[in-house]
Amino acid sequence: MESHIADISRVIQLAVAPVFLLTAIATLVTTLNNRLGRIVDRRRVVLEHLAADVVNAERTAANTELATLARRSRLVYLSIFSAVLGALLICLVVASAFMAALLTYDLSRLVAGLFVLSMFSLVVSLGLFLREVFLAVSHSAHFRR
Repeated sequence: MESHIADISRVIQLAVAPVFLLTAIATLVTTLNNRLGRIVDRRRVVLEHLAADVVNAERTAANTELATLARRSRLVYLSIFSAVLGALLICLVVASAFMAALLTYDLSRLVAGLFVLSMFSLVVSLGLFLREVFLAVSHSAHFRR
């Protein structure tokens, strides 16, 4: 019984790092969600501008901006999806570690695999975020009024 409690307390110590990682992922998702909200707000402004009688040149510019906003929102959505997937995989890492300690079964390969998958998912999320920021910066000078 005493060794079982020692195993569980060791798992709790090891689970602290993934829990901090979950906090970081939550902050990333909050940032991405805010960016998505700003994209949606900008889309509304551009659509209102299009609803007014505008000349062809302005209509073309507005349609181009709408296309860029659609690309940006898709990138942010995919980044959020990938970050949340990474968070879910981290939760599975922690749960698997506890199950291994409770069942006294070696799940180290599963835990390692889940952790690698979660890191890959976070890399994808950050890459998509970086691409969206690049689009926002490179196209913002063209469309702001």
